Amino acid sequence: MSKLLLKGGRLIDPERRKEEIGDLLIVDGKIEQVGGSISPSDASVIDISGLIVAPGFIDMHVHLRQPGQEHKETIATGTTAAMRGGFTTVLAMANTSPPIDSPRIMREVVEIIRRDALVNVLQMGTITVGMRGKRNVDFEAMIEAGAAGFSEDGKSVMNSRLMLEALRASSEMEFLISDHCEDGNLSKGGLVNEGEVARRLGVRGISHLAEEVILARDLMLAEETKGRLHVAHVSTKRSVEMIREAKARGINVTAEVTPHHLTLTQKAVLEMGADAKMNPPLRDRGDVEALIEGLRDGTIDAIATDHAPHTPQEKSLSLEEAPFGVIGLETCFPVLYTELVLKGKLDLMDLIAALTINPARILGLERKGRLKKGADGELVLLDLNREMVIDPENFASKGRNTPFAGMKVKGVPMMVIIGDEIHTLLFPLSVVSMANCPPSTAQPSLERLTFQRSTF
Repeated sequence: MSKLLLKGGRLIDPERRKEEIGDLLIVDGKIEQVGGSISPSDASVIDISGLIVAPGFIDMHVHLRQPGQEHKETIATGTTAAMRGGFTTVLAMANTSPPIDSPRIMREVVEIIRRDALVNVLQMGTITVGMRGKRNVDFEAMIEAGAAGFSEDGKSVMNSRLMLEALRASSEMEFLISDHCEDGNLSKGGLVNEGEVARRLGVRGISHLAEEVILARDLMLAEETKGRLHVAHVSTKRSVEMIREAKARGINVTAEVTPHHLTLTQKAVLEMGADAKMNPPLRDRGDVEALIEGLRDGTIDAIATDHAPHTPQEKSLSLEEAPFGVIGLETCFPVLYTELVLKGKLDLMDLIAALTINPARILGLERKGRLKKGADGELVLLDLNREMVIDPENFASKGRNTPFAGMKVKGVPMMVIIGDEIHTLLFPLSVVSMANCPPSTAQPSLERLTFQRSTF
């Protein structure tokens, strides 16, 4: 039996919206006791006074690039980046090469995950075969092979009949569809948001309508079918309004927003070039404010990074030639804590809820995202007073394509606990099993812990 006691932390339980200073006990990888003063025998003890203890973060939208694009990211490097950011569970998109559109490919990827992943990875399948929008995959067979849901992320299913059938199957089999809302006919050839920046750069813009037209269609289809629709990377004010109205009508819809859409406007492209080129594009200040308000009032449920690594060579190309996408796993919490919480735009509890209990509920993860007896012992410890400057050269991800390079931030993930392993997030990433952590009632502070085994 393994026991780990965390002493004197600031415990944040987003499910009960409760915060207290106290202890937390993990026994055999499960939370056994939360709060108060705990003094079990034969426990490894870590003094975490001054640190936040929260459930491990859950990211509903990442691109791990494997199979087929391992030069950009792998399951091993992507999950190392996730851990560095405090994430203990991620949902991987299916637009790999080849796309994950068959039970055979799904089983192969699940095996790689079992072998290489440092955190929990849930794997999505595509909605249509080959992402070609001609025929839906065999949803039942894909689920049996390990699919956690379905998404055509990177583009929309433009055939309304196929999307109707997918949402109908979602209702019948109770699986989730993550919806990239983009009318390709309206966005074709666009590089940045349609507006001032596009005009200044002399490039074609992407209208807000490209997102909103498909969102309106899919909300109607979800209402008709009772399917489980999750709207990915919401970026416009009108999208927030439509989702708010849909929820009021009882449509089974949830939504996510990214750190970059919450903190940056289209003007970032003028300074950062391709490192601020993503799809959907950065929008106007009014859109950013609407996204924050949607997060505050519950219209938007979760924060997801849309971690999309590319090689430095690809992102060094011109704005026209460089691919869409930015990374976000290692910068998510510090950026949002600095830009939203410290500036009074969002409560710390709401930020943590959007990264933990809310995505856990959407994904049906009953033992994750919570601080309570019986929940999985998957935690992140945060130092809200620690400052750092974001340096892409220190990233665990193969990607360096961040719009936040050089930004001074506060609120740093310091440790992640997953089951019977304790991972320190100070460089280099290290790990020790609970069994190797000697019992002590006077355990040294977090930074002075000695770890016996290097992960990489």
